[in-house]
Amino acid sequence: MPLAQLLSAQALVERLTQPDLRILDCRFALDDPEQGARQYAEGHIPGAQYADLERDLSGPVIPGVTGRHPLPQAQALIARLRHWGLSNDSQIVLYDDGPGAFAARAWWLLAWLGKRDGVYLLDGGYKAWREADLPIDLQATMLPMGTFEGQPDDELTIDAEQIRAALGSGQQTLLDARAWPRFLGEVEPIDPVAGHIPGAHCVPFTDNLDANGRFRTVAELKKRFGPYLAECHAQPLVAYCGSGVTACHNLFALSLAGYPLARLYPGSWSEWITQPDRPVA
Repeated sequence: MPLAQLLSAQALVERLTQPDLRILDCRFALDDPEQGARQYAEGHIPGAQYADLERDLSGPVIPGVTGRHPLPQAQALIARLRHWGLSNDSQIVLYDDGPGAFAARAWWLLAWLGKRDGVYLLDGGYKAWREADLPIDLQATMLPMGTFEGQPDDELTIDAEQIRAALGSGQQTLLDARAWPRFLGEVEPIDPVAGHIPGAHCVPFTDNLDANGRFRTVAELKKRFGPYLAECHAQPLVAYCGSGVTACHNLFALSLAGYPLARLYPGSWSEWITQPDRPVA
């Protein structure tokens, strides 16, 4: 079974009564951290639990040390997954407003903990659900405590010093998921330093989607990522972004295209620039 799997809104509505189904609403806005919780209260897919990017899917920020969204402590995340009713054999559907960036972060975290089957992204997210005029709920669903168990896989991550040691060696390929203006350092609306890690390629996560906000076909994604994979095997391929969130969208798209799961630099640009001696392009 492929690691990355999509589910349409119509396919999800047909599964809502399955007893092993668990749904996580991952809506969030970087410029308004409470927006996702408000949206959830105003309406969500029936049975969905709310997973907050900063409170649930990230760990504490240490100024000058971590990026803006460090990985959560594994046991804390496992406790949250159990609270949401998740077990290892659960079928899990993840969604956000539509693009899938925050949902992909949850997908990657589950893969990091070892849950690599039965996990789906809702293609088109909540926007697709509403466009299909499907039912919504206003109440939080109370589910029995889950029994999820997992162990973080350190092979899926890489740190700043490992990246720095390989700069210029030809032994790694860095994919930056941010938009071109941020990559080029022309604008920087969030972080105090503009630019990118030297040698990186700009591969904006938004280009994984078509004009309707759905993921591109497998053939299109293979064509998109193929040239970067030609440079290396999956192991030296590293995905990063501003804070380790939208990079997961590229990792999901790569997996959707049939490539092995590459590594994530969790701290990403916002961590890279905490040390002024790290090079910037």
